[in-house]
Amino acid sequence: MRLLADGQTLGWGETLLRVAVAGGLGAAIGLERELDEKAAGLRTHIVVSLGSALFTLIGAYGFSEFPRTSVDPSRIAAQIVTGIGFLGAGAILRDGGDIRGLTTAASVWTVAAIGMACGAGLYVVAVGGTVLAIFALEAMDRIEHRIRR
Repeated sequence: MRLLADGQTLGWGETLLRVAVAGGLGAAIGLERELDEKAAGLRTHIVVSLGSALFTLIGAYGFSEFPRTSVDPSRIAAQIVTGIGFLGAGAILRDGGDIRGLTTAASVWTVAAIGMACGAGLYVVAVGGTVLAIFALEAMDRIEHRIRR
């Protein structure tokens, strides 16, 4: 168990719940990408979301047992954002005059943010972000197809 700022503790059950919710929400977005047969699908989105939640938890609580360490969770959060940006950049390809993979890169980046929200215990934000992301990926795709016709 880890001590929180308000004197409460974060138990192992809550810790595992945060990681599990991150994996489930990442899976929801990953499933949409998988069904569209995109390069980054179910497994990638789950793992990115899980990893982001774990890094967030580690940054917030993992160093509390080291008395000389100053704990600043925002340092790890900033590194997650940067690292996922590089991961997403690998999904972007130029194909002649077209650019492919931007939406996949953006979905991976968004899933990292959702994982971070879960790791911080911000479930409502994480679920809301997931719903909005799926809407943007699925519903907007349908609207784009109708407009192009």
